[in-house]
Amino acid sequence: MISRNTRDLISVAFGGLLARKVRTVLLLMGPVIGVAAIVAAVGLTDSAKGDLKAKVAQLGTNLIEAKAASSFGSQNPTLPKDAVQRAEQVETVEKVASVVQLTDIIVSPYPQARAKYETTPIPVVGTDTRLPYVLEVPLTSGRWISKADNDNAVRAVVIGSGLANELGYLPGESRTIDLADKPYGVIGVLGKVELDPSLDNAAFISFASADADFVKEDILPTKLYVRSSDGTEQVTSDALRVAIALGGPKEVATEIKAEALELAAQSDRQLQLIVASMGLLAIIVGGIGIANVMSISVIQRSTEIGIRRALGHTRRTIAQQFLLEAMVVGFIGGILGVMLGAFAILVGVWLSGWVFVLQNWIPPAGVLLAMVVSIVAGLYPARRAAKLEPLETLRLG
Repeated sequence: MISRNTRDLISVAFGGLLARKVRTVLLLMGPVIGVAAIVAAVGLTDSAKGDLKAKVAQLGTNLIEAKAASSFGSQNPTLPKDAVQRAEQVETVEKVASVVQLTDIIVSPYPQARAKYETTPIPVVGTDTRLPYVLEVPLTSGRWISKADNDNAVRAVVIGSGLANELGYLPGESRTIDLADKPYGVIGVLGKVELDPSLDNAAFISFASADADFVKEDILPTKLYVRSSDGTEQVTSDALRVAIALGGPKEVATEIKAEALELAAQSDRQLQLIVASMGLLAIIVGGIGIANVMSISVIQRSTEIGIRRALGHTRRTIAQQFLLEAMVVGFIGGILGVMLGAFAILVGVWLSGWVFVLQNWIPPAGVLLAMVVSIVAGLYPARRAAKLEPLETLRLG
């Protein structure tokens, strides 16, 4: 049961806030902005991380990239011709696909556009028939390069999803694109490759077509995509470097593709700390603003304080009133800040296509932080108001 004195104190405190709406709004701005920034920073980073976890769960962590590393000054390093067979000898390897990155090939949708695409080159990749199977990425349209295409060096090309959007390709459309002025028929579109986004804007042709039209010599792979048994990623990565090189002059570098996503998440965590720190600074500055505004309010309300002191209100009661006002400001500001921060997370998630994540402890922690800062900021004005004597208020008024 709330006592009468407590009810009166609450009534007076709320009356003081409602009587000066503009001042109250200014007091609220500090906690609102600070809490909103902190909640948004933590929530957006957690949402990005949640999206990352969902992608990794869907795509798997066992995709490894093995590529030729520069050795003895080689500018275009390659892997051994039998690199796929060597990789398959590793016990923990489940499937392998090889590619070769081709250079100095201008890709354009038609001859008249060649000048434009000379300045924005499109990567051309020679590949075997197993790449989508190893990447575990389906085609969104058409089909992949077949054994027959490779055996007959057919001028067939599959384009990445990003390149398809750039070229305005329609599913099932009969379309040719020029690769170094040689017409290639588009037979399919590869879906989005989350674990290697560079492939989204590439054009894929068979090894035989690459050899016949561009390389004119024995074509050697520059990169392997390998799927390992679950849980053996690091062991397989280490074994691949040895198995592919076999003590020869060609150096091999490996990368577990899921780790690249984890590194991106770590950079997001650093960004989270920076933005959260800025939010904390904002709420501290807001606390200073609360102290300043409430100090001025003590002078403006000196007559009210003097009358209440003359009517028998104690210094403690006066101090409690101002502290209660500061606490209410922090409480309301914290709630509004959490709501604004959650809205910012929703907008960010909607724009980025992430998974909405807001940990349960964040809203109450945000409100509590705002209340603590506001109460601390209100201590000096409350102490100052409590010290005022009835006669002194006549001079201030």
